Amino acid sequence: MLQAVQIGDKLVGTGHPVYIVAEIGINHNGDIDIAKSLIDAAVRAGCDAVKFQKRSPEICVPEDQRDQMRRTPWGYISYMDYRYKVEFGIDEFTEIDAYCKAKGITWFASCWDEPSVDFIEQFEPPCYKIPSATLTDAALLTYHRETNRPIVLSTGMSTLDQIAAAVELIGQDDLILLHCNGTYPCPPEELNLRTITTLSNMFDCPIGYSGHEVGLPTTLATVTLNACFVERHITLDRAMWGSDQAASVEPQGFERLVKYIRTVESSLGDGVKRVYPGEKTAMKRLRRKDTLTS
Repeated sequence: MLQAVQIGDKLVGTGHPVYIVAEIGINHNGDIDIAKSLIDAAVRAGCDAVKFQKRSPEICVPEDQRDQMRRTPWGYISYMDYRYKVEFGIDEFTEIDAYCKAKGITWFASCWDEPSVDFIEQFEPPCYKIPSATLTDAALLTYHRETNRPIVLSTGMSTLDQIAAAVELIGQDDLILLHCNGTYPCPPEELNLRTITTLSNMFDCPIGYSGHEVGLPTTLATVTLNACFVERHITLDRAMWGSDQAASVEPQGFERLVKYIRTVESSLGDGVKRVYPGEKTAMKRLRRKDTLTS
């Protein structure tokens, strides 16, 4: 059995309950009250954790995109100004940290650059999530590893060779790999969920799933493929403004998702064929002859 990875007070890996994360990301639209409402929704659903994103816009936004204008809830502003509008700072994350502790739910973040790692490090997160977009950034991968915290690495937009190179760089200790498709939202025919099995055969670390599709059935299917970590974006309303809202799950849907995942994982069993007590009653009533023996 592969060694499990500890996130907070829970173990993630084969033989342990699926670790379920509600990614808030930037679906809060820069509003701390929306962020708290999303945390509340994740708690009600029974999620293990919520996840945010942290960027330094002056580092992450390409030069040729900074002055591009777009319509936003804050008016017609540049893309750079928009990125700052949805970015939480020390006051908001301090409030998030206290709120999550009060609600009894774990939180962590995807850090898109080294200063963002330094920023989140002050909150002593239980792990770091590395987004698919930065899987090929060797310096950032190494910077995350130097924190000595568990790493969750998404693999969207990446080839198997790129994934293997990233894993070789950071090592498989305290690492969880997530199969992912980077399209928002992703059509079902491009999810290629059997890649979970491919990754399981390639690497000696827990494998999970980060989904950006519409609906719940395909996410549930990953549990039957032994995904031990499942992440979906959460939103108060898929019609809200924002690039990730359409690929997100609303609160009632998230409650169903968690319930269904727990039902599916409990139904998988251990693969050992046996006759259960309930079957013995039916067997006595329905089996006419019992002349074959093992």
